[in-house]
Amino acid sequence: MVTLINVPDDIGHYYACDYHAVPTDLAHLERRATHEQYKIELVKQFVNHGKLLEIGPSWGAFCLLAKRAGFSVEAIERDLECCEFLRSKIQVRAILSEQEAAALDQTHTPNVIALWHVIEHMRDPRTLLKRAAEHLAPGGILIIATPSPKALQFRLFGRYWAHLDAPRHINLIPAQVLCAQLKEFGLNTLMCTTNDPGSIECNVFGWRKSLSNLVSGSFLKHQVYYWGRLVADIAGLIERRDGYGSAYTAVFVKPSKANDAQSSSLCK
Repeated sequence: MVTLINVPDDIGHYYACDYHAVPTDLAHLERRATHEQYKIELVKQFVNHGKLLEIGPSWGAFCLLAKRAGFSVEAIERDLECCEFLRSKIQVRAILSEQEAAALDQTHTPNVIALWHVIEHMRDPRTLLKRAAEHLAPGGILIIATPSPKALQFRLFGRYWAHLDAPRHINLIPAQVLCAQLKEFGLNTLMCTTNDPGSIECNVFGWRKSLSNLVSGSFLKHQVYYWGRLVADIAGLIERRDGYGSAYTAVFVKPSKANDAQSSSLCK
């Protein structure tokens, strides 16, 4: 596990005012939500109805798609502007809180809890994971996507790796550690992969941004970022080997009478 020491007290200062890039109009919203479609398709492989809670949704592309798929959607979000957008444009219940674990008490018992590249931002991920497992409905699933500290890119780039992203990323949790922690909290692993569409996208961004981090000057950075796509395509031959990618997505289930025999050791 890779953990940032001396986390700044004013961590919010490191999130630029345009960090969440809230859509300016409905057309913009629709275009950007299209890129999140793979997420709701993944959810529906395991649960196709019920209550869904997203923690850290930003402006809510996934919330929008989940609502359209028939889920009753709630969200916990730290950013005030995003919360207002979720409530007014997407029309889902959004709880404004920087204490996500405590805020779970304000939500209904969900059949799905999703954290898409959120857990790495948490000062105390273990507490949040424990509370999420407790709050999840029997038979429900917890989905987590996060950067992998075992990534090939991290080995190559070290402190220049894009997904290190200090100080915003505080904890990078290996897949095996995450699976073991959630097993301790009563959840079984259904899936753990570095080859889902979101993780593959992280590979591409990682090469482009990490390579540009190695050079100085805006022009040169732009050129390196542009050609980084070619490097990503070549490196993909290695990164497609599960476990080598820049990020992973894992799905966990809370046992019920119908699935308490299910278990998996798919974390690589």
